[in-house]
Amino acid sequence: MPRKIRELIQDLGKAGFYEIAGGKGSHRKFAHAKYPGAVTLSGKPGDDAKHYQENQVRRAIEEVLL
Repeated sequence: MPRKIRELIQDLGKAGFYEIAGGKGSHRKFAHAKYPGAVTLSGKPGDDAKHYQENQVRRAIEEVLL
């Protein structure tokens, strides 16, 4: 069962990511001091996350925790 966008946002927040300006519409961008670039998530908080979004968030969190 796919996770929800809100769960991915919570995971990013727990790992120290913060939302930055620049997202349009339902897009949100998150940055971290140790992560180059930004993680972009699209969709409403209650929407199911796409497989690639889950992978992107997982890889970003792994990278900053190393």
